[in-house]
Amino acid sequence: MGLSIHYKGYFKEAGLLPDFIREVKDVAEIHGWEYQIFGAVFPEERFSEEMVFDKFYGIHFTPTNSETISLVFLSNGRMICPVRVKFSDRVQLEQKDSWIYTNSVKTQYAGVVVHQLIIHFFRYLNNKYFRDFEMKDESYYWETNDEEKLKIQFKIYDSLMDNFVLAIETLPLQKDEGISSYFERLMKYVNDLKNSK
Repeated sequence: MGLSIHYKGYFKEAGLLPDFIREVKDVAEIHGWEYQIFGAVFPEERFSEEMVFDKFYGIHFTPTNSETISLVFLSNGRMICPVRVKFSDRVQLEQKDSWIYTNSVKTQYAGVVVHQLIIHFFRYLNNKYFRDFEMKDESYYWETNDEEKLKIQFKIYDSLMDNFVLAIETLPLQKDEGISSYFERLMKYVNDLKNSK
């Protein structure tokens, strides 16, 4: 739960990887964000036809109060989520549209300004380094570039989180109540709060 971005795609040209990593690293350092570099050069500066899941290329970084943004690729240039690869079995890894190829990052606690910066950075990277890139931004800023819509979506998500926290604090688990029944009761309370505004 929380406002997030979801994205996937491919790296455009194998020989551009060192420049890409340098640019992302520079932005991370300017903002004081932690980062980790994986392989910095594709083998022979070409994409591989073979699917190898134990060697990654690219970089990930963590903006303040955000989840980690992974810009990591397999040797064939396809973007992946390294954490999902680690927790997937062989069958999941070999599926063409597996969940490992989509990254999801909660940016809600980073705030409007950092979220906006992340989206603009993705636009820049997409134009220069990605192909077949897709993003779903729960604030709709990626899709619309509408700052007012962005702020409204942040307020809605903040309100939902506040209501959920209030519900947990107000409605403790009752004796002999199953966890499913408890969450049904919590969500009814949250929805009632939301609808009463």
